[in-house]
Amino acid sequence: MNPQTDTAALRAIMALPLLPGVGLKHAKELIRHYGSAQAAIENDHSLEGIHEAMQRVDRELLFIDKHHLQTYYFEDEDYPRRLAQCPDCPLLLFGKGNIRPNDGKFVSIVGTRQPSDRGKQLCRELVLDLAAKVPDVTIVSGLAYGIDVTAHRAAIEAGLPTLIIPGHGLDRIYPAMHRQVAIQALEKGGILTEYMSETEPHGPNFVARNRIIAGMADAVIVVESRLKGGSLITADIAFSYNRDLFAFPGRPSDQNSAGCNWLIKNDQARLIECADDLIRAMRWQPMQAGDDGYQTVLDQLFIDLAPEEQALMDILHQNEEGIHVNSLVTETHMPYAATSALLFQMELRGLVRSLPGGLYRAVR
Repeated sequence: MNPQTDTAALRAIMALPLLPGVGLKHAKELIRHYGSAQAAIENDHSLEGIHEAMQRVDRELLFIDKHHLQTYYFEDEDYPRRLAQCPDCPLLLFGKGNIRPNDGKFVSIVGTRQPSDRGKQLCRELVLDLAAKVPDVTIVSGLAYGIDVTAHRAAIEAGLPTLIIPGHGLDRIYPAMHRQVAIQALEKGGILTEYMSETEPHGPNFVARNRIIAGMADAVIVVESRLKGGSLITADIAFSYNRDLFAFPGRPSDQNSAGCNWLIKNDQARLIECADDLIRAMRWQPMQAGDDGYQTVLDQLFIDLAPEEQALMDILHQNEEGIHVNSLVTETHMPYAATSALLFQMELRGLVRSLPGGLYRAVR
């Protein structure tokens, strides 16, 4: 919806759920009964607090105009079509960035806020592999600590669009330390929320926004999760929406994997170990070596490599099963300490993976 050309309609849509005793569900009922939010406000004489609601909406319209925000109404064609299928989808969404909510495939990635190194590595490898094999994917998550921000960062690194779904308005970023990630996400993706500005990041808002993360997706992936928490809430919502739900398994003794193992054990989520498992389960056609654009996608993943890092990657790509660090030292003629330090930094960036026995391999 374009607020410049349909301001009166937008005012009514924004005001209706703000009225005392209305809320999201009743607002939709009123719109369906009267034909529009405007008609509901004009004709339903039981509605109260209209003047106050309109004053709040007018402040928000100034905010929308000043910051060049987009709005998406649930009955419009540009509203996220997957989300529109959900009975409790938001009436209106506010967006910032280059958001294309109906282009390509959408994968939502969630998990614990305190992931293990293994969990972060699995998440990063998954996104980088998806970028190389199905590059029309948008990664959706909530910008929280842990798996959420790892997924966003990996998407940005791989050149994929990523959508941030916060539990507050677009006048702030929470947590604030992830502000730079949010700014980078605007280039190819953006931020999408049902909340007006001045909405504080309170706990119930994050629970509610989980339905958007689930509803936006073709597939929802739980990387690591305990038996309780937001990730399992999102998984339960995804299951109720009949979304394809996947989880990475873990050891029975690993509390960070307890939620994933429970989902798999109870046939709510399918087990995956890599991007190929997801691609096969979703019956997506992966890009193959030789396809137009395949090498370009791979090149984009490693565009910021320093010369020493590129030398290591060239050798690692020739040894798909892995190569020992001592062999890398020999072939690159770099000191052992320098080689180890580079490999450590590259592993943190998700470019390489360490294997038992001092072996390393490239992440493809």
